[in-house]
Amino acid sequence: MDATRLRDLIESSDLDGLVRFVDGLVTTADWDGLVAVRDGCLEAVKRGKQLWGAAQFAEYRMALDAPAPLAGSVVRSGAGRFSVGPLWEVAASTHTWDELAAHLEDPATRAYAAHERVIRGDHLEGAEIDVQVVDLPLTLAPWEPRYPVAVYRPDGADFPEHELPDLEWLDLAGPALGGWSDEPLDALLELVKPWVNESSGRAEGRAVEGTAHQAIRALGPHRVRAVDVTLADAVAIMAWAGASGGAYGRRRGSPVGRSGAWWALATLVGMEDEWPPDAAALGAEAAGLRFVAWDPGDRVGGWNLHLAVEDPGDGLAWAVTATDWH
Repeated sequence: MDATRLRDLIESSDLDGLVRFVDGLVTTADWDGLVAVRDGCLEAVKRGKQLWGAAQFAEYRMALDAPAPLAGSVVRSGAGRFSVGPLWEVAASTHTWDELAAHLEDPATRAYAAHERVIRGDHLEGAEIDVQVVDLPLTLAPWEPRYPVAVYRPDGADFPEHELPDLEWLDLAGPALGGWSDEPLDALLELVKPWVNESSGRAEGRAVEGTAHQAIRALGPHRVRAVDVTLADAVAIMAWAGASGGAYGRRRGSPVGRSGAWWALATLVGMEDEWPPDAAALGAEAAGLRFVAWDPGDRVGGWNLHLAVEDPGDGLAWAVTATDWH
């Protein structure tokens, strides 16, 4: 590492130069140099220089690219607050649990990283983590989807959505009577809470005595695009929304999205008092629900959640709509 060059970049507060410098260190696998950048920028912040962004970028690249001991060292509560995603998710996207486990000391981020690895296909039954952080099985249930996972890059990230069947235009009948079962609606809207509270989004929902289509109609539209989807599809939709922070909110991560989807299912089938629910029982009960993915037909990008759920046995249905844009 060119220590003189690093000192000059720090003293001139050259953020673009520091980003290029970090890129070069990663390319040459100079991990000690990467630590020196982070430490030097943090020291300069104490002297009033606005270099916290460069320090966080160095830690992001440690989590993403460095060997597991160094990647694990930056996975701690509060780290990477202004990164494109939580550093435990970044590190778990490029390192296995066996590589990371011994280097994760913070109980909360250790648990999140473990559950991220579960979502990516690891089977971690028996792993030593704090179950109070994410109280879900450390293996995927047979009824769960293959969750779309975050893809982190040196210059950003992608958060792909679950692929759904084609939606078809549908004319909606008049709305049904208002329902009285608000707990499932609250759980569905909780999935997009950061879109509303931390970003520029909006969300609303309706509970009705009737069908999924009547619940959608109760939200206002007369005509939408819609398609019935499977339980796995619905769980993937909910988990994607729950993981996101929307356009400007802080991303919560896939394990948080998965937990939110399980909670929504539990409230929909009346198992919220049995937390965590038995996975097989939850899947069996949820299989009796009808799920409808829909949109108003004018979606042009951004963050969207349009989902309706019907309980044919009780004659109740719920629908939510949430949007957020840059």
